[in-house]
Amino acid sequence: LLVSAIVALIVWRDSGRPVLFFQDRVGLGGRTFRMVKFRTMYVDHDNDKQVWATKNDPRITPVGRVLRAFRLDELPQLWNVVRGQMNIVGPRPEQPEIFQELRAGIPEYPRRQHVLPGITGWAQVNNGYDQSFKDVQRKLGYDLEYLNRRSPGEDFKIMAKTIPVVLGRKGYH
Repeated sequence: LLVSAIVALIVWRDSGRPVLFFQDRVGLGGRTFRMVKFRTMYVDHDNDKQVWATKNDPRITPVGRVLRAFRLDELPQLWNVVRGQMNIVGPRPEQPEIFQELRAGIPEYPRRQHVLPGITGWAQVNNGYDQSFKDVQRKLGYDLEYLNRRSPGEDFKIMAKTIPVVLGRKGYH
Protein backbone atom coordinates (compact mmCIF):
# COMPACT_ATOMS: atom_id res chain seq x y z
CA LEU A 1 0.00 0.00 0.00
CA LEU A 2 2.85 2.38 0.83
CA VAL A 3 4.58 1.59 -2.48
CA SER A 4 1.34 2.31 -4.37
CA ALA A 5 0.93 5.65 -2.57
CA ILE A 6 4.50 6.62 -3.44
CA VAL A 7 4.05 5.60 -7.08
CA ALA A 8 0.78 7.57 -7.27
CA LEU A 9 2.52 10.67 -5.92
CA ILE A 10 5.38 10.27 -8.41
CA VAL A 11 2.97 9.92 -11.35
CA TRP A 12 1.00 12.96 -10.19
CA ARG A 13 4.18 15.07 -9.79
CA ASP A 14 5.53 13.95 -13.17
CA SER A 15 2.48 14.39 -15.38
CA GLY A 16 -0.53 15.38 -13.31
CA ARG A 17 -3.89 13.73 -13.22
CA PRO A 18 -5.30 11.23 -13.67
CA VAL A 19 -2.91 9.01 -11.76
CA LEU A 20 -4.81 5.83 -12.59
CA PHE A 21 -5.61 4.53 -16.04
CA PHE A 22 -8.69 2.40 -16.67
CA GLN A 23 -8.95 0.28 -19.79
CA ASP A 24 -11.39 -2.36 -20.97
CA ARG A 25 -9.85 -5.81 -21.23
CA VAL A 26 -11.20 -9.22 -22.19
CA GLY A 27 -11.36 -11.67 -19.32
CA LEU A 28 -12.98 -14.94 -18.30
CA GLY A 29 -15.45 -16.24 -20.85
CA GLY A 30 -14.72 -13.35 -23.21
CA ARG A 31 -16.42 -10.83 -20.92
CA THR A 32 -14.90 -7.38 -20.65
CA PHE A 33 -13.88 -5.71 -17.42
CA ARG A 34 -12.19 -2.42 -16.48
CA MET A 35 -8.54 -3.07 -15.66
CA VAL A 36 -6.75 -0.43 -13.58
CA LYS A 37 -3.09 0.55 -13.81
CA PHE A 38 -0.96 3.51 -12.93
CA ARG A 39 -0.95 5.83 -15.93
CA THR A 40 2.32 5.62 -17.85
CA MET A 41 1.34 7.56 -20.98
CA TYR A 42 0.61 11.19 -21.63
CA VAL A 43 -3.07 12.01 -21.14
CA ASP A 44 -3.76 13.14 -24.71
CA HIS A 45 -2.73 9.72 -26.01
CA ASP A 46 -4.88 7.60 -23.72
CA ASN A 47 -7.86 7.66 -26.09
CA ASP A 48 -6.03 6.62 -29.26
CA LYS A 49 -6.99 3.50 -31.20
CA GLN A 50 -6.13 0.33 -29.30
CA VAL A 51 -2.56 -0.60 -30.22
CA TRP A 52 0.37 -2.29 -28.52
CA ALA A 53 3.02 -0.07 -27.01
CA THR A 54 6.32 -0.16 -28.86
CA LYS A 55 9.93 0.22 -27.81
CA ASN A 56 10.66 3.96 -27.42
CA ASP A 57 6.92 4.70 -27.71
CA PRO A 58 6.54 8.52 -27.63
CA ARG A 59 3.26 8.19 -25.72
CA ILE A 60 5.09 6.91 -22.61
CA THR A 61 6.16 9.48 -20.00
CA PRO A 62 9.71 9.41 -18.55
CA VAL A 63 8.37 8.17 -15.20
CA GLY A 64 6.13 5.75 -17.10
CA ARG A 65 9.21 4.11 -18.61
CA VAL A 66 10.60 3.42 -15.14
CA LEU A 67 7.25 2.15 -13.85
CA ARG A 68 6.93 -0.19 -16.83
CA ALA A 69 10.52 -1.39 -16.48
CA PHE A 70 9.85 -2.56 -12.93
CA ARG A 71 6.18 -3.44 -13.64
CA LEU A 72 5.08 -1.01 -10.90
CA ASP A 73 2.34 0.31 -13.19
CA GLU A 74 0.55 -2.99 -12.63
CA LEU A 75 0.20 -2.71 -8.83
CA PRO A 76 -3.39 -1.37 -9.01
CA GLN A 77 -4.41 -4.57 -10.78
CA LEU A 78 -4.49 -6.13 -7.32
CA TRP A 79 -7.85 -4.34 -7.08
CA ASN A 80 -9.00 -6.37 -10.11
CA VAL A 81 -7.85 -9.51 -8.27
CA VAL A 82 -9.82 -8.53 -5.14
CA ARG A 83 -12.88 -7.92 -7.33
CA GLY A 84 -12.57 -11.43 -8.84
CA GLN A 85 -11.83 -10.15 -12.36
CA MET A 86 -8.22 -11.34 -12.41
CA ASN A 87 -5.87 -13.75 -10.69
CA ILE A 88 -2.27 -13.14 -9.76
CA VAL A 89 -1.29 -15.80 -12.37
CA GLY A 90 -2.95 -16.42 -15.71
CA PRO A 91 -2.87 -15.29 -19.32
CA ARG A 92 -2.61 -11.50 -19.67
CA PRO A 93 -5.91 -9.87 -20.63
CA GLU A 94 -6.05 -8.14 -24.01
CA GLN A 95 -7.80 -5.00 -25.23
CA PRO A 96 -11.16 -5.82 -26.90
CA GLU A 97 -10.32 -4.56 -30.42
CA ILE A 98 -7.00 -6.37 -30.44
CA PHE A 99 -8.67 -9.47 -28.96
CA GLN A 100 -11.14 -9.53 -31.88
CA GLU A 101 -8.28 -9.40 -34.40
CA LEU A 102 -6.33 -12.13 -32.60
CA ARG A 103 -9.39 -14.34 -32.23
CA ALA A 104 -10.05 -14.05 -35.97
CA GLY A 105 -6.44 -14.79 -36.91
CA ILE A 106 -5.42 -17.43 -34.36
CA PRO A 107 -7.97 -20.25 -33.94
CA GLU A 108 -6.73 -21.37 -30.49
CA TYR A 109 -6.56 -17.85 -29.04
CA PRO A 110 -9.99 -17.85 -27.30
CA ARG A 111 -8.95 -20.84 -25.15
CA ARG A 112 -7.10 -18.32 -22.97
CA GLN A 113 -10.49 -17.08 -21.78
CA HIS A 114 -11.24 -20.39 -20.01
CA VAL A 115 -9.49 -19.04 -16.90
CA LEU A 116 -9.26 -15.67 -15.21
CA PRO A 117 -6.53 -13.49 -16.69
CA GLY A 118 -3.50 -12.78 -14.54
CA ILE A 119 -1.14 -10.01 -13.55
CA THR A 120 1.71 -12.37 -14.41
CA GLY A 121 1.82 -15.63 -16.29
CA TRP A 122 3.93 -18.30 -17.90
CA ALA A 123 4.05 -16.30 -21.15
CA GLN A 124 5.16 -13.15 -19.30
CA VAL A 125 8.11 -14.82 -17.58
CA ASN A 126 9.24 -16.34 -20.89
CA ASN A 127 8.63 -13.34 -23.21
CA GLY A 128 8.37 -9.57 -23.09
CA TYR A 129 5.48 -7.34 -24.07
CA ASP A 130 3.62 -8.12 -27.29
CA GLN A 131 4.70 -6.03 -30.25
CA SER A 132 3.44 -8.16 -33.12
CA PHE A 133 1.09 -10.91 -34.18
CA LYS A 134 4.08 -13.30 -34.15
CA ASP A 135 4.77 -12.42 -30.49
CA VAL A 136 1.19 -13.30 -29.61
CA GLN A 137 1.40 -16.63 -31.42
CA ARG A 138 4.55 -17.52 -29.48
CA LYS A 139 3.02 -16.43 -26.16
CA LEU A 140 -0.18 -18.36 -26.89
CA GLY A 141 1.88 -21.55 -26.80
CA TYR A 142 3.00 -20.67 -23.28
CA ASP A 143 -0.55 -19.74 -22.23
CA LEU A 144 -1.93 -23.07 -23.49
CA GLU A 145 0.93 -24.92 -21.78
CA TYR A 146 -0.04 -23.12 -18.56
CA LEU A 147 -3.71 -24.10 -18.98
CA ASN A 148 -2.69 -27.76 -19.27
CA ARG A 149 -0.40 -27.68 -16.21
CA ARG A 150 -2.32 -25.22 -14.04
CA SER A 151 -2.03 -25.91 -10.31
CA PRO A 152 -1.20 -24.03 -7.10
CA GLY A 153 2.37 -25.32 -7.39
CA GLU A 154 2.66 -24.10 -10.98
CA ASP A 155 1.28 -20.69 -9.96
CA PHE A 156 3.83 -20.46 -7.15
CA LYS A 157 6.65 -21.33 -9.59
CA ILE A 158 5.48 -18.61 -12.00
CA MET A 159 5.25 -16.05 -9.19
CA ALA A 160 8.80 -16.94 -8.12
CA LYS A 161 10.04 -16.59 -11.71
CA THR A 162 8.30 -13.20 -11.98
CA ILE A 163 10.60 -11.65 -9.36
CA PRO A 164 13.80 -11.80 -11.46
CA VAL A 165 11.84 -10.69 -14.54
CA VAL A 166 10.69 -7.58 -12.66
CA LEU A 167 14.05 -6.87 -11.04
CA GLY A 168 15.95 -7.57 -14.27
CA ARG A 169 13.48 -5.49 -16.30
CA LYS A 170 13.25 -8.30 -18.86
CA GLY A 171 11.27 -7.46 -21.99
CA TYR A 172 9.88 -4.07 -20.98
CA HIS A 173 9.04 -0.89 -22.88
